[in-house]
Amino acid sequence: MPSTVQSPPSTATLDAATDPVGDVPRDWPGLWLQMLRARDGAPSPQLSHSPEFGWSVDDVIGVRASALFDLYKPLLDARARQRRPREHTPWVVAQLGQSLDGFVATLTGDSYYVNGAHCLLHLHRLRALCDAVVVGAGTVATDNPQLTTRRVPGPQPVRVVMDPEARLDGLSRVFRDGQAPTLWVCDSRHAAQARSRLGPVPVHAEVLAVDDLLGKDGTAGYHPQRAVSALATRGLHLLFVEGGGITVSRFFTAGALDRLHLVVAPVLIGNGRRGLQATAHAVMADCPRPKVRTLALGPDMLWDLDLRSS
Repeated sequence: MPSTVQSPPSTATLDAATDPVGDVPRDWPGLWLQMLRARDGAPSPQLSHSPEFGWSVDDVIGVRASALFDLYKPLLDARARQRRPREHTPWVVAQLGQSLDGFVATLTGDSYYVNGAHCLLHLHRLRALCDAVVVGAGTVATDNPQLTTRRVPGPQPVRVVMDPEARLDGLSRVFRDGQAPTLWVCDSRHAAQARSRLGPVPVHAEVLAVDDLLGKDGTAGYHPQRAVSALATRGLHLLFVEGGGITVSRFFTAGALDRLHLVVAPVLIGNGRRGLQATAHAVMADCPRPKVRTLALGPDMLWDLDLRSS
């Protein structure tokens, strides 16, 4: 798949049919469309950019719209930096929704719904602002997601499935529905197996083989940074790691994330599948304490963690 492949645009509009929450600020839909223009480097009558401060809003907007803009501004700023000559460093944001007691699903795997409709809309916005959306094989096998921007205006991201050992059967929607290009990321030693499971290769799906993604012995877990580098060679520099908990935690502990949106829902699961898992530290002084801000997403609380500030 060449890096110049164009995803089909989303045809969604911000109206009652596609807004699952019903309380989008009146000034937000227009601002969002201007942000999409900024995403693509097009002039915007409402936004301006400076090398020092990044993107800013020139008009007077409401408090809620301003808070939402601030939440997504780091993605716009990262993309602007990537347009500079010789500054194509990948930038990675992740989102993870979990319960108050730190679980993403029950012991049976039921995760519908840990987070609410506001969080779902937030996911679609992140997809629209990024080059690619990344999920683990477990998420594909369990949820069979579409990973599109059907709830918001905006381009479809390239869908990236992290499956180093090629355990999937290749029949999931992301490989077959043609709604957006898909990359099945495997260790080179398992790539032939993945290609055989795709059969007659769909137009929008391709296996991306990464050398030593699993490490030299093939058993020590995979290296997220090698996947990030391989995706960058395809022109995918702004990445959104959407899930699940194991995949986000793996990118987090490997230091591969620039930003993490941790959304905590007011629900207690008691026991189940763990959410974010961080490296253990013996003393509090060694524990990372990143710069953070919060934003309510309906009944859920989003913690926006700047992981490069730790």
